[in-house]
Amino acid sequence: MTDTGRERLRRTFTEAAELYDRSRPGYPARMFRDLARAAQVGPGRRVLEIGCGTGQATLPLAARGCRIVAVELGAEMAAVARRRLAAFPRARVEVAAFEDWPLPDEPFDTVLSATAFHWVDPRVRVAKAAEALRPGGALATVATHHVAGGSSAFFAEVQECYERFDPSTPPDLRLSPAAEVPEDRLETPGAERFGPPVFHRYEWEAGYSTRAYLDLLLTYSGHRALPEEARRGLFDAIGRLIDGRHGGRITKRYLTELRIAYRRA
Repeated sequence: MTDTGRERLRRTFTEAAELYDRSRPGYPARMFRDLARAAQVGPGRRVLEIGCGTGQATLPLAARGCRIVAVELGAEMAAVARRRLAAFPRARVEVAAFEDWPLPDEPFDTVLSATAFHWVDPRVRVAKAAEALRPGGALATVATHHVAGGSSAFFAEVQECYERFDPSTPPDLRLSPAAEVPEDRLETPGAERFGPPVFHRYEWEAGYSTRAYLDLLLTYSGHRALPEEARRGLFDAIGRLIDGRHGGRITKRYLTELRIAYRRA
């Protein structure tokens, strides 16, 4: 993705902060338990979160007693996160692009980015995360993938809707099983400052009504970036498909991947 394309798409999220907070599914509880064990995340630990969004990953860490600085590009997203974190005075949210945000003098124990790290400039993200960490500190990134499973017939049928209304859709696109999704390795500048990453993977499912699923799609940058007429046609077709063939409800299967790498001394 070009710098211009990445910047344009990542700024679409803040257009619908409340919808994002209501519709995005969050993360498995066991992921936070594994993160706490592997990165020693707990009371008093300094955590820098890159791209906190509305605080879906921030809140569980704040509840564990962490001292958190969360950097969020979108002011509207940050406002929702601050509201959710109001009971945790040791968690603060700053509005900035991580690429431009000045690092404090005191290093962090953990740098976390949940479903946001890929939006940061690849020339900057790993190297700057290393600068933010103490030696031995953990860089923890979370990726969420939609994988085969759940309402598999619907996700095969909906391909035709995308091919009709979004010309960039690859033909005959199909979801991959979780086992075929490759691990997300650190391959950008700065990776040499970290040891080999450790991976934790979680498969889980979430159910959606027609309205809830369309709301979810409205939080995805690719859908928001479609021309209005194409997006309206696509959503109408998807809604008719769910209501007409699937009884007004579908299930989506997710793969959440937690990657942890430790900064070399």
